[in-house]
Formats: sequence, structure tokens, C-alpha cells
Amino acid sequence: MPPNPVAADAANATAAVIAATQHWLTRAVIGLNLCPFAKAVHVKDQIRYAVSEAHDLEGVLTDLEAELKGLKAADPQRIDTTLVIFPHALADFVEFNDCLFFAERLVPQMRLDGVLQVASFHPHYQFEGSDPDDIENYTNRAPYPILHLLRESSIARAVDAYPDAAGIYERNMETLRRLGHDGWRKLMSETRDNHEDND
Repeated sequence: MPPNPVAADAANATAAVIAATQHWLTRAVIGLNLCPFAKAVHVKDQIRYAVSEAHDLEGVLTDLEAELKGLKAADPQRIDTTLVIFPHALADFVEFNDCLFFAERLVPQMRLDGVLQVASFHPHYQFEGSDPDDIENYTNRAPYPILHLLRESSIARAVDAYPDAAGIYERNMETLRRLGHDGWRKLMSETRDNHEDND
């Protein structure tokens, strides 16, 4: 059969979204040690990257429900955690926060309370009481709106293994203050090709 250009374009677009997300994960989340638990699941290839085609809240919640079910059913040794990425929806942070309210309610509705939880990242993430340009917001800024699905059991094991897990938030704030906006831009613009060109 002849190749389907529409399907090929869609596959390429999905691959580009995943690549950008992985770049952010390795450079910022792991590179800056914003989440000390992320490196292990990344190295073991236990992260599922689910790119949603949803364009509205209903579609987002439909895909989220499917991914929650999928993570619960999956072997933790194969898929420990899922990043549900929304390149076509929730671009507005206020809308994203509204969605997060429903997303967090979905967990107990699916009887997954104590089993799975949802964390959130967004290109315009802003902590309550902060200004939009405050560098501390960048601890939760990602290239796309993302709902991160985590296993409660994995979180508990990671916290037990990591001294002073409660202090991660404050350390992350300090890390970003030291880095600054210019440092963040430089960090995220660097690629393996850049490093190879500079060798």
C-alpha cells in the first residue's frame, strides 16, 4: 500500500512533541535534579509518553480517564508513571487549572484514591501569590500542558529512600533563583548537537 502522508505527518508531530518533552525532562527535571525520583524511571525506560489529540475539556478528561485505567492495569516494572501531554488543548493556564480541578476529582470517582495521583506542569505555570515572570514558577514549566500520573506506592518508596524529601520544594526554588531566566533559556536551548559542535 502507498504511504499515507496524513498518518506520517501525525506520527512525525507526535514524535516531535515527545522529543521536546524528553528534552525538558532530561535537561531541567533531571539535569537540575528538580525531582530526585525522575532519573531512575527515565533510565529504566518506565515512563509512558501519551500525546493526546484532544482539543477541548471533554476530550482531555476522556483521554485522562483512559490513561489512568491504563496505568493502573500496567505492570509497574514496564510503566511506572505516565506523562499525558496536551499539545492542542489547555494552552490558557486558567483553563488548565479548571481542568485540574476535574482531573483530581476523577481519581476518587474511579476509585483510584490512594493508588494514583495527578501532578501538573504547564508552559505558563504560576504558583499562587507569585508574579508571572517569577523564576520560581519554572520548576513546573514544561513545553506543553502535562498531567503527570504517578503511583502512590512508587512515591512512598521514593520518599522513604530519599532523605529530607519534604525539603525538595525549597531546594528547587533556590536552584531556579541561582539559575535565573538567562540560565534557564541557555539550559533549554542546549542540545546534544550544540555540545558536539562545540567539541
